[in-house]
Amino acid sequence: MSSIGLSTPPHVVNVGADLLAETVAGQAVPVTNVDWRPPMPGTEADLATVALDPLRRDANARALAAVLDVRARLVDVAPASELLGLERGQFLHAGPPIDWARAAGPLRGALMGAAALEGLVSDPEDAVALFESGSSVSFEPCHHRSAVGPMAGVVSPSMWMWVLEDDASGRRTYCTLNEGLGKVLRYGAYGPEVLERLRWMTDVLGPLFKTAVQEAAEPVDVTGILTQMLQMGDEAHNRNRAGTLMLLRDLGPSMVTSGAAPTDVAEALRFVGGNDHFFLNLAMPACKLALDAARGSDGSTMVVAMARNGTDFGIQTAGTGDEWFTGPAQLADGLYLGDYGPDDANPDIGDSAITETAGIGGFAMATAPAIVRFVGGSVPDALATTRRMHEITLGENPRWTIPILEFQGTPTGIDVTKVCRTGILPQINTGMAGKVAGVGQVGAGLVTPPAEIFPKALAALARRTRARASAQG
Repeated sequence: MSSIGLSTPPHVVNVGADLLAETVAGQAVPVTNVDWRPPMPGTEADLATVALDPLRRDANARALAAVLDVRARLVDVAPASELLGLERGQFLHAGPPIDWARAAGPLRGALMGAAALEGLVSDPEDAVALFESGSSVSFEPCHHRSAVGPMAGVVSPSMWMWVLEDDASGRRTYCTLNEGLGKVLRYGAYGPEVLERLRWMTDVLGPLFKTAVQEAAEPVDVTGILTQMLQMGDEAHNRNRAGTLMLLRDLGPSMVTSGAAPTDVAEALRFVGGNDHFFLNLAMPACKLALDAARGSDGSTMVVAMARNGTDFGIQTAGTGDEWFTGPAQLADGLYLGDYGPDDANPDIGDSAITETAGIGGFAMATAPAIVRFVGGSVPDALATTRRMHEITLGENPRWTIPILEFQGTPTGIDVTKVCRTGILPQINTGMAGKVAGVGQVGAGLVTPPAEIFPKALAALARRTRARASAQG
């Protein structure tokens, strides 16, 4: 060996365990560590097939560009019956499709409360027989009607909804008004105070916001507010304080001049001002509006929806149409309220992971280090999470930037192939609902999707690639 000369100094590239790198470095030899992980088991052939798909690169570029081009504006507020065509006995819910027999406690509780709200039963408990029979009621995912719903996500005909629109395409998305925290319908609570609050939102808050939106000098730029709130310590999933205050700034004057009773305006301002999560129900449809622009991109491996119904966690991709790929919803790891603990919590639930799908929420934890006080973890964890999410995404959002990371754009466009190749799962910030119907919120925490749903989506993408190649060949 001594007779063989080296034209350049040796440099070792280490893949795998750090022990070897440390040993070589101890010999004064430069070492570069590669953070390599084996792909998810059983995905090798499908990864190879999709990697060779001639459509993939351009399809992903177009899908990401379409998402980044959307600008969501608030254009109306109206009842779900008017906007979505919901009729008496029809309901929407969060997550992929599910039936009553498999529905989790929070979803059952929310449906029971909604049935009472709509006058189908006088006592929410009586709604159980109604849903068991299924003769006069039905429910389907919010996503199937261009809507999203936090937690249980139940929407009934009389509930008022935000209407967001993309000027360029005219596409619209929808979401209900936020009820606040604690014992609320979306967490599966259905007591008298829950129904009383919902009736007030139907009779007073919804109509007041409709007038305010119509009389505002110009439509509220929801995408613009999201840009600003990320600079102000919000991540737009479990922290929406700045966003909520900016919404009040934009709509407050037209609320005051709406002609509504001063007591109603004051009550509405107190309600919104005391609910730091109020803007979440605008952030969610804004994210869906952007992601829906990528749907139908044949060959694209980008995730366009992540949603949970309390039993199943499902994803959809830009290249596989409306097909859901599902696995069991996971239990979040986080902080509990009062005397509640893990035994009281239901597995993950809600459409609010649409925020992470669009690159904010858990993907933007670095911009909101205070969030760790609500969901657990530490500030270094928050920074590391955002950096890690860049490894499984197609690009960055130059509109949504993170000051502490030198204004780097948020990681955007979850790529099924990158998830399967690295084994890194999307990080989600979430609230936790009690597993028993009627309990309400029990905590908040961090959760990831079940790993098996990404290989399922990859397999479907690979089948489409092979079928296309076969048809052409």
